[in-house]
Amino acid sequence: MATNSASNLFHAGRSLLRGLGSSSSGMLRSSQESTCNSFLAQQIRTFIQMRTNLKVVDNSGAKRVMCIQALKGKKGARLGDTIVASVKEAQPGGKVKKGQVVYGVVVRAAMQKGRSDGSEVKFDDNAVVLVNKQGEPIGTRVFGPVPHELRKKKHVKILSLAQHIA
Repeated sequence: MATNSASNLFHAGRSLLRGLGSSSSGMLRSSQESTCNSFLAQQIRTFIQMRTNLKVVDNSGAKRVMCIQALKGKKGARLGDTIVASVKEAQPGGKVKKGQVVYGVVVRAAMQKGRSDGSEVKFDDNAVVLVNKQGEPIGTRVFGPVPHELRKKKHVKILSLAQHIA
């Protein structure tokens, strides 16, 4: 009985929308799809974990890396954490080659992180700056915004190379 009444309400609402034009059911369907897509987009924003692809935002020669292991925490890496990664795409003539295992510091993460003043910071993509074992950057430039939380994690050299500090 409840499903029958819900079905009748849906058809009644649809018939009301039919007066607006023939594309009204398409608008209803697209709004449902966009709600579903936004829900899925929120579900995807998690820790940087094994097999996560990250964009490289320095001039070390690598374009894209895949996370092998997060060096801190069981769940994965967040902003400022160090990871071990494998280079998947590289520019010819760069300092790093495809297939090389490197260390990297996460400088942008799609997962939101709360700040001490109550605001939250999150980025559109996951990005990393490649570093050596001592934590010094391999490249000499860092592209795009970098959060100031890296100062707490002792990555001041990356902040000094960055064009924009968020």
